[in-house]
Amino acid sequence: MTSPWAPPEVAAEVETDWRKLSPKMLLVHPLNEVVRALPGLLAILVVGASTGRGPWWTLFGVGLLVVLGVLRWFTTTYRVTPQQVQIRKGLLRKQVLTVATDRVRTVDIDAQALHRVLGLAAVTVGTGRSDKGHEGIKLDALTAEEAQRLRDELLHRSPVTTTETPTAAETSQSPETPLAALDPRWIRFGPFTLSGLVTVGVIGAALSRVLSESEGNLERFGPLRVIFRHLENAPLAQDIAEIVGALAVVVVVASTVGYVLAYWNFRLSRHQSGTLHIARGLINKRSTTIEERRLRGVEVSEPLLLRLVRGAKLLAITTGLRVGHGAERGGTVLLPPAPREEAVRVAVLVGSPEPLGADLVQHGPQARRRRYTRAFVGAAVVIGLVFLLWAMDVVTLGVALSSLAVLPIAAALAFDRYRNLGHAVVGPALVSRHGSLVRRRVVLSRDGIVGWNLRRSFFQRRAGLATLTATTAAGNQHYSVPDVETAEALRVADELLPGLIEQFLVPSAEKTQ
Repeated sequence: MTSPWAPPEVAAEVETDWRKLSPKMLLVHPLNEVVRALPGLLAILVVGASTGRGPWWTLFGVGLLVVLGVLRWFTTTYRVTPQQVQIRKGLLRKQVLTVATDRVRTVDIDAQALHRVLGLAAVTVGTGRSDKGHEGIKLDALTAEEAQRLRDELLHRSPVTTTETPTAAETSQSPETPLAALDPRWIRFGPFTLSGLVTVGVIGAALSRVLSESEGNLERFGPLRVIFRHLENAPLAQDIAEIVGALAVVVVVASTVGYVLAYWNFRLSRHQSGTLHIARGLINKRSTTIEERRLRGVEVSEPLLLRLVRGAKLLAITTGLRVGHGAERGGTVLLPPAPREEAVRVAVLVGSPEPLGADLVQHGPQARRRRYTRAFVGAAVVIGLVFLLWAMDVVTLGVALSSLAVLPIAAALAFDRYRNLGHAVVGPALVSRHGSLVRRRVVLSRDGIVGWNLRRSFFQRRAGLATLTATTAAGNQHYSVPDVETAEALRVADELLPGLIEQFLVPSAEKTQ
């Protein structure tokens, strides 16, 4: 066997050999195919029950999926060269997916429950392109040791070792500095994320579909029959209160369980080669590695309920990870919901302390007026619709009058939205804060800004305001400073990227001619 420290030409020759995924995937791929097709298999079983052939058709479908899963392993190979990572797959339609090693931005290692039992992991190699369909390539799956070695090679630019466990010398040469770790006390923030709403909705939709397909009757179940009879005999107000209360308990429990499953064993560390390592997960373990030189800023996110208990979540603004996709799955999460002070502390460790503690410039009375106008117009529409329903005898007068409670809620929302509105230029960074239901403080580095978008609606022009949007290749790809005075927006844009917008401005002398 060639030494991992052989000359480059020898190592390159070894790495050009096509290799297969771990043979243990013969146990995982078929099972994954069956799980994905489970709703369809259940539908076949129910529909075929009338002819007595439902179990046979279902068994045939399972067998077909198992064969497809096995073929997927036999037809998938990969190789790593000093220049490229390549995957070759397909039986009738051959495909070769290629990623240049110098385009690798992130490496995700994901180990689901069955993967962990078998000592496997799925590796996703992310590139700077974050548009749909170009999110990198995935190797599902390698041994856990091979996955770690591949990550080190691609992001740390070190040779792939062939030993099963790293030596003491190798460990001392690549130390990691811990930046943050999950404190069990943070679990108290789980219920305030309301992530359980999605879980409850998905489970409810799945049960509804199964019952619809099987023509099931819930009243046949004893406990449910008792609940339905209780709701029929109780007053409507009591029914609503009990249903809302029960749903709140379920959402709180589901949110807490989801928090534990997603973020248990969370750990953020920095490697000496200039990468950030994020590991998390109780059953499904996931590890993400981000090059710090690709980090363009941070975002402190404070949803309303989380803000009430002084909590926040920290996200990374980095190239190669889409916030809409990565954040939901934890790809850009530098810190899960935790005390706000902890989020600020971690943000300082990966960035700079000045932008996070800087005083922001308020946006003036015109911006305040726009927020109150929007809030009250929306409230007036809601109240008008409710009173229209009362005039049509759809709702009672009491319900119509209770809709007036929307007015103080709208006023409080407008007040909070204006109070959270602000911006600043601190050194080489743009700081923007806005939002109420979800308050966000974004720190975007000047190096990450590639252009400006200055938008003025009809009402903004009348108020002398504009929305300044910084375009970037990282994160959401655009970050805005809403309802700022036009002169201030131009000043901010010119200060961060001098000379970029001068060609689009008309001198005052020319305006008077």
